[in-house]
Amino acid sequence: MTGDIDDKPQPLIEHLMELRTRLIWSLVTFFIAFIACFAVAKHLFNYLVYPYKWAVVWAHLDVSKAELIYTAPQEFFFTQVKVAMFGALVIAFPVIAAQIYKFVAPGLYKNERGAFLPFLVASPVLFLLGAGLVYFFFAPMVMWFFLKMQQVPADGQIGIALLPKVSEYLSLIMTLVFSFGLVFQLPVITTLLARVGLLTSAWLAEKRKFAIVLAFIVAAVLTPPDPMSQIGLAVPTILLYEISIYAARLVERQRARQTSEENDEKSDVTKTDSV
Repeated sequence: MTGDIDDKPQPLIEHLMELRTRLIWSLVTFFIAFIACFAVAKHLFNYLVYPYKWAVVWAHLDVSKAELIYTAPQEFFFTQVKVAMFGALVIAFPVIAAQIYKFVAPGLYKNERGAFLPFLVASPVLFLLGAGLVYFFFAPMVMWFFLKMQQVPADGQIGIALLPKVSEYLSLIMTLVFSFGLVFQLPVITTLLARVGLLTSAWLAEKRKFAIVLAFIVAAVLTPPDPMSQIGLAVPTILLYEISIYAARLVERQRARQTSEENDEKSDVTKTDSV
């Protein structure tokens, strides 16, 4: 691997200057994306409201009467700021990830760089898959669960209606999106750990029962206090854990194949030298 890595000593100031450059590029990209998203923040929020509309339809309620409210003058403004920050983070993530890679790449061997690059692609893809699952299924299901708890005024009972606040609705959606997005990183994290030898598929399989319990505990902490969203996060987590075991086995097979090929090459060289 000689020559694959730049092992020349560099002053600390050069590392700090490089880090500053990467941070500036990341912050500038985020700021530009934030300005663009804030300009259309109300439209973006309207897209985030679609799961609530679908839940209203599932609950057989009148969509024309469904509404979100805000009770403080500045509440909707700060909600739009949060929407813009959320959108900016999503848009700027590829650039931020690229800057992180460029900062650490000089310290990696050539084969390590090639192994690291696929995970830079897989990470945002898996995050978007988790966010899509929330947007199209779990968020409407959670809102449907809450809508079904409403009480219609009849038989002397008063009406109890759900009037979601814009800030609390956005907080719920963002919590679900980040929770599912982070959980969907499980195969990436376990594969990386298996590649460097910190985890094995046998160890993961042995700890499966503990992982199942931990999945429900994490789901209870990360999601709102309703059984629908907690089960909805725990079940995909368990499935992703099984995928992680399979991915770790693939890494082990690949490592074993490479080791075998290297041994064969050494054996061939030894035979040639002996001749």
